[in-house]
Amino acid sequence: MSDKKITNCETCTYYVYDDDYDCYVCMVDLDEDEMARFLAGSNYACPYYRLDDEYGVVRHHF
Repeated sequence: MSDKKITNCETCTYYVYDDDYDCYVCMVDLDEDEMARFLAGSNYACPYYRLDDEYGVVRHHF
């Protein structure tokens, strides 16, 4: 079993709305191999995934 975490583009900070294309797009420039793995299935573990946590900036740790 793989220890890589399956990612969800919709929760990623790099998944943004593009007005020109009128849809959401990934702002990461995937290379050819990464794009092929992404398109091959829904269980892609993106190495660039970063949770879009808008409240993480203001969260304080005590």
